[in-house]
Amino acid sequence: MNFSNQASEPDCNGKYIILRKLGLRASLLFVNFFLIITALYQLKPASRSLFIEALGAARLPYVWIITALTMVVFITYYHRLVARYSRFNVVLGTCLVISSLLVLFRLLINFPGTIVAVCFYVFVDILSVVLVEQFWSLTNSIYTTREGKSWYGFVGTGGLVGGITGGGLSALLIQHTRLQTPDLLLTAAVTIGIIFALTWVMGRIGLYCEVEQVVRVEAAGKAGWRVLGQSRYLMLIAAVLLLAQLVSPLIDYQFLSSVEASYPEREARTAFISLFFSVMGFISVGINLVITPLIHRFFGTIVGLLVQPLMISLFSWAFLFQSTLFFGSAAKISDRGLSYSINRASKELLYIPIDPVIIYQAKAWIDMFGYRIFKVSGSLMILIFTQWLPIKLGLSQLSWITITICAAWIAIIMVLRHEYHRVCESEG
Repeated sequence: MNFSNQASEPDCNGKYIILRKLGLRASLLFVNFFLIITALYQLKPASRSLFIEALGAARLPYVWIITALTMVVFITYYHRLVARYSRFNVVLGTCLVISSLLVLFRLLINFPGTIVAVCFYVFVDILSVVLVEQFWSLTNSIYTTREGKSWYGFVGTGGLVGGITGGGLSALLIQHTRLQTPDLLLTAAVTIGIIFALTWVMGRIGLYCEVEQVVRVEAAGKAGWRVLGQSRYLMLIAAVLLLAQLVSPLIDYQFLSSVEASYPEREARTAFISLFFSVMGFISVGINLVITPLIHRFFGTIVGLLVQPLMISLFSWAFLFQSTLFFGSAAKISDRGLSYSINRASKELLYIPIDPVIIYQAKAWIDMFGYRIFKVSGSLMILIFTQWLPIKLGLSQLSWITITICAAWIAIIMVLRHEYHRVCESEG
């Protein structure tokens, strides 16, 4: 298929207009997002397990730094590609390239060495960003703001269900079939092939025809930084979001190091990580459906923001005194599981009183640069305190750093509370 050819563009001539009803469109997008996250949660356990086997959990901060730096370079060239070709064709081409590279990685993994494990880890983390970004880029172009508010919750739930399914499927395949960890690359390649076919069909029936009334905003990273600097409220929001990114590598390091110690055998380790991701997704869905609405209704947005740092602090204290896999897993769920549920919903509520253009510009800087800068900073902190200083901290003692960051995180949320009420009152 020639991806620069107009023939592969979505069919917007109205021939299949009956199929573009909002309910059917949202259902197909639900399935598409479900498949994307299902594929990713087959690859993530494999990449983590293979890396630990090749280099050990102690080397994880290095690969996180490499991933962040590679992402910066990759995004520059990726944006040029999107500017030259249509988003729809780029998505189709990306699916074919990823499937082919997964088959290639599967062949290379047969040869012992550390380079393949590092490259595969970086590859998986980059494609995690690319596939999700591509999905929402196409989705945002076919919904008005009013339609998005009605249907995005349903579409996004497809990703949560995909996380449960992908992790559970990986654990099932490893534990109850003859497939081994490297074979998950092939099952993911098949899943991405299905995504390619579904995306192509959705384009041919006109589901990816852009709505004309949507305002497109282009914002550079520098513009986003200037917007943040001009608003105390946005600076506080950015600080809350970025401190969460600073904590995340510390918790992930403790979790994966505990997994390495508890599961030295590769297949058992992969099965555990897969099952863990599935359980974490299930907990996220439960929190999203039950706990988040209750907290927002009876306690408000700010309390919703406080849940994540408070829970991380609690389980970090527990890990400090009893560094077991259970408490490491509980801290990990408090970090990622709550980030994908109550924290995300609370964060989005903070943006409601702000002009949409300013939101877009601020998010552009936070997502493109801020997250990566703080992720690298968190990784460097691990290396400094566990490997580079003359007096080194043990695995459990890293919790002191996590607890300190969470204390700052909570303090900033309390300051943000006053600004949030002020902004809401001025809007009213």
